[in-house]
Amino acid sequence: MLCFFSFKNFKSYRTETEFDFQAAAIPEFEESLLKADKSDVALLPVSAIYGPNGGGKTNLLQALACLISMVVRPVAELEKNRQRLILQYGVSCVPFLFDNDSKTEPTEFQIYFRQSEREYRYYIAVLDGSIISESLYWRNIGGKRTGTVFEREKEKIKLGTSISKSGINKMVNPRMPYLSFLAINYNLDVITEVMTWFESCIVQSYAIPEVDNRVLLVDEEKTKRRIITVLNDLDIDICDYRYNAEERQLYTGRMVDGEYYELPFAVESDGTKKLLAALPILLLALQEGRLVVVDELDAKLHPKLLKYIIKLFKNPDYNKMGAQLIFTSHDLTTMKNTVFRRDEIWFAALDDKHESEIYSLYDVRDEDDRHVNSTAAYDKQYMEGRYGADPYLQNMLGGEWY
Repeated sequence: MLCFFSFKNFKSYRTETEFDFQAAAIPEFEESLLKADKSDVALLPVSAIYGPNGGGKTNLLQALACLISMVVRPVAELEKNRQRLILQYGVSCVPFLFDNDSKTEPTEFQIYFRQSEREYRYYIAVLDGSIISESLYWRNIGGKRTGTVFEREKEKIKLGTSISKSGINKMVNPRMPYLSFLAINYNLDVITEVMTWFESCIVQSYAIPEVDNRVLLVDEEKTKRRIITVLNDLDIDICDYRYNAEERQLYTGRMVDGEYYELPFAVESDGTKKLLAALPILLLALQEGRLVVVDELDAKLHPKLLKYIIKLFKNPDYNKMGAQLIFTSHDLTTMKNTVFRRDEIWFAALDDKHESEIYSLYDVRDEDDRHVNSTAAYDKQYMEGRYGADPYLQNMLGGEWY
């Protein structure tokens, strides 16, 4: 499960940006939170990013996608991955380009995540395609002591006790993550556990039109029936579907007046295509406890359908394995306190230097004073100055959150 992600000098983000999946101390939807045990910090099952076009929503997801693909692609290219990858696009590591200094500075990523009984911290810094710094640490969930797996500064690599064994090569191509190198060449328990998490992450972008036509075919009858049940719950009356290998064509089936009819997938509505493409992946994530990163999840979906998907991840009866969903959206009709916690809603926008910044609704509002955030970090005048000039954000901060 994702705990925390930060990055610096990536596309429209110049300074260090922090994206936190740790739940704030608020009572909203407490039953939906993901917990390792009662004493540990709970994590959020969902985060939604809103904001104007060009504000940095997509770049935020691309920063996370860039890190994931940087780690898993070298492994997948050599067919050394341990489970099926669902990465629909790669992202280049591009620095912030609106000043002269950032072009010569590294892009940095840092991520905290939980896998099995441990929490890991992975850091990597990249400049012109070469890795100049990289490290991996671990601790037991709820524990305080931290162990080192490895530390890398350019060509120098230091191994921690968990992998410090004879025969471990410390010479690696400067353009390859050492984490990926270890996963390709050695069978080390701690590396296997870390790579399993990275490989489980699902990255999709519905800003790419052809993605709606890519359907993850499911042969298992139980899973297939579950997909059909969800479609029926959403008032889509498909009763079956099948893939014709000879024609390379997907067909959907319906019962009309007691007779069974089939339609080619190509003639279905855009919304039905989107659901048939998205549901198998989303249900797989719920079944296996995966992280799903989706750009423009709401594209071609009725707000009712988007709300249904969100609530699947927030329902502990469905989400028993700790799956998480991060997505961008323009659909403000779902941004309600009946759907989200305040710390599950994020905004992305550009400042006057063309730098993107993000902030959660929890950081800018509290229940007692709509102009003061819950940590008292900003005063009323600062908040009015920060958001008063942006009518889009003012509109998003209105309505049911008052």
